[in-house]
Amino acid sequence: MKTQFACIILFLPLLFSACSSEKNTFTNRLYHNTTSRYNAYYLSNQKIQELENIIKKNHKEDFSQVLPVFYPIDSATIDQHRELLKDARELSSKAIDWHRISKWVDDNYYLIGMVDYYQADFDDAINTFKYLNVNSKDRNLRHRSLIQLMRIFIDLKSYDDVVFVIDYLSKESRINKENRFHLFKTLAYYYDSQQDVEGKIGALDRALNYTKDKKEKSRINFILAQLYQREGLDAQAYNLYNEAQKGNPPYERSFFAQLYAQQVAELNRSKDVRRVRSYYDDLYKDSKNKELKDVVLYEKALFELKQDEKEEAVNLLIRAAQEQGNNPIQKGYIYQKLAEISLDFDKDYRAAKYYLDSALMNFRPIDPAFDQIQAQKGILDDYVTHFETISKNDSLIRISKLSPEEQELVATNFIKSEEERLMREAAAKEKNKSNSGIFDNLLAFGGRGSGESFYFDNAVAMQQGAIDFTRNWGNRPLQDNWRRSNQSFATSSGEVEEEREIAEEESNEESIFEQIPTKESLLSQIPNSEEDVNRLNNQLEIAYFELGKLLFFDFKEPELSIDNLESLITSYPNTIKKPEAYYILYLAQKERGGNADLYSQRLNREFPESPFTFSVNNPDRVSGNRAYIASSNQYKIAYELYQNRNYTEARKILRSTLEEYPLTRNTDKLLLLDVMISGKLDDRDRYKTRLETYIQNTENPELLKMARNMLIALTGEKPEIEKVAEELPIEAKTDTEADLEDDEEVEESPYKENPNQTHIFVIVLEPEKSRDAKSLLGDLESFHNANFSNSRLRTGNMNLNRENAIYIVSPFNNAEKALEYRNKFMESFTTESISGEDKANSFLISIENFQELNKRKNIEEYRNFYKKTYK
Repeated sequence: MKTQFACIILFLPLLFSACSSEKNTFTNRLYHNTTSRYNAYYLSNQKIQELENIIKKNHKEDFSQVLPVFYPIDSATIDQHRELLKDARELSSKAIDWHRISKWVDDNYYLIGMVDYYQADFDDAINTFKYLNVNSKDRNLRHRSLIQLMRIFIDLKSYDDVVFVIDYLSKESRINKENRFHLFKTLAYYYDSQQDVEGKIGALDRALNYTKDKKEKSRINFILAQLYQREGLDAQAYNLYNEAQKGNPPYERSFFAQLYAQQVAELNRSKDVRRVRSYYDDLYKDSKNKELKDVVLYEKALFELKQDEKEEAVNLLIRAAQEQGNNPIQKGYIYQKLAEISLDFDKDYRAAKYYLDSALMNFRPIDPAFDQIQAQKGILDDYVTHFETISKNDSLIRISKLSPEEQELVATNFIKSEEERLMREAAAKEKNKSNSGIFDNLLAFGGRGSGESFYFDNAVAMQQGAIDFTRNWGNRPLQDNWRRSNQSFATSSGEVEEEREIAEEESNEESIFEQIPTKESLLSQIPNSEEDVNRLNNQLEIAYFELGKLLFFDFKEPELSIDNLESLITSYPNTIKKPEAYYILYLAQKERGGNADLYSQRLNREFPESPFTFSVNNPDRVSGNRAYIASSNQYKIAYELYQNRNYTEARKILRSTLEEYPLTRNTDKLLLLDVMISGKLDDRDRYKTRLETYIQNTENPELLKMARNMLIALTGEKPEIEKVAEELPIEAKTDTEADLEDDEEVEESPYKENPNQTHIFVIVLEPEKSRDAKSLLGDLESFHNANFSNSRLRTGNMNLNRENAIYIVSPFNNAEKALEYRNKFMESFTTESISGEDKANSFLISIENFQELNKRKNIEEYRNFYKKTYK
């Protein structure tokens, strides 16, 4: 006992002396190396690995695209698991502070750099990895730091810095196998960012040689197989898809590897169509593929398209859209393909628009297809808006000319047709249920299956019952004792009623009663006054013109364009859009080899001073930015002549400029100056007529205001007028010679007003506030469930730049829907994560403008546009 006590007494001084972080003795180093490595470093590294596994688990692979080299880092995931990074930083910081003589100090610095990287503190991360490269004595850690530094530069698109790091590493010797694996994988990431497929393949192929991780090998083999397949190298792709099935990969990746392997090997070239179809049918029936049935049907539809079986392909795609798949992105591709078929085969732009709407709901803004669909959808949105305006208004105007009895008959027949449609849909559902299997049919005879013997299992019977009910009693709410005059006595407990209301709110299915309009609601839409008819006619006039213009310039459909513009001129011969309609008809007839001269003659006869007339008379005119610059210089000369009262010479220059450069951004300014000269040289009536015509046709708001004030000054309708006739602040700016290099006209603002485009709602926070706003996404979800349960809104967040983190709610079909959301948000949304000022600073933005904002990173620049456009 005394001996043991003596040993303890002797050991204690050694222990306390070892705890010192200053003395560089063997005992000290042993103690600090051990505690630093197996305590702080180990635990910190575990936290970071846990986060990386979460990022990997949360990522939903899109097998229709080449898989990403690295799993994308979702800022929402980082925010949700910020505590892991906080703990990792604290542990590594303590290891550095408490164990300064440990050889694991640099390793802990590396982990702190990784924490900064995942938190998007890129400057701090870059400084840490640069510090390690310069100061660390651990060669392997220096190499690993340089490789991570290269990945950050790729993320930031600092490609000159990437090349510098690559050159630096190429001169380094004795890079170990693990670092070589990370190096070649990061090089593949770099080549991918440069769209260098050959370089990416080479880098991934080299990376395979430096890893023994079977799961990692499986994924890289799959990526290589996808790349080879897209390059048309089917034999190599086939072998790699087979290799990708090794290493116990996730079932979904294994499924796609098997599917794509069969495609490149046999299916795409097979002449035995029945065998290929049988292959897809077997995949569909396989119980293991229960959550992948939509994929199987989609792939079979693509095969049927190659066989020119369009109808069968469409049926398969519709079935695929109805399957309960586990990947929303797949649904996006299904709807996108349906839209593509509607456009390419049927020219059904309306169906294509609605298919693309559905596709967009299933893609995320970071998905490659999202931007492509958004760009394509804009003109389709415009088409449907104008098409449906024509269909609706034309019908309403025709019905308004009928007698009240005839109007009631039309409403009755419409309701009857809607009832028949719903019955057909119910019958189709019942037919599907009747094919659900022999066991289900056997249960039906026992009263427990989906047979027709049980009323609530018979969709047709329920639909007919609902229709009969609404005929007799109208659209009554779903509640008990609805026939009682005093319903307060109907329930014995308010809690029961409250529970029923909650259950009703949770149901997202539209009530059958709401699908069938009442006769009163239909009749109320019919215009019953001359003012209402005129309003509908004005909308029709605009819709015919815009649709005709859209069909010619955007859809390249001259025949359909001619039909709509001819309808415009026939139905509305005094339309203010007549000169431009003639001009488009001239172009359309010219393109189809028709009688273009007819419209050229009409322009010259009816609108000799129109810029569209000048344009058809000068077919070899200069256009683009050169025309804009030349017309700007001519305008400046004419304006100086006008100020010097040399009106005749100014008019000559204006007319010659309009003839030589008829359609530029200066056209409205040139025309207004010409009108002002008319006020000096022509009689009062001529001047007034020209002013009125100009006001009807110009789309420039500032010039429109000036012209209106000039008309007020002429007619004396308003006592207080603005003096603008002599002080027209529209002098053209001289453009630089560099502008000549670009034939595209320069936009005054990088953002465009597009109210019919899909919009998103944005909350902007500073990084510090964003880190504290842990519950914001959850609060938004609760807000949506309570107020927008049927809108399928999605939330997310990202770092726009170093100063701003943004939270996004999407999608909204147009600006009007987005404004409704923001109003409700300002009125009802409550959270502790943001202040009232942050709420007030939220804004709306179209998808196209969001892409521009994401490039420019300037929030205030967009806010200025937003205040002018949306408020």
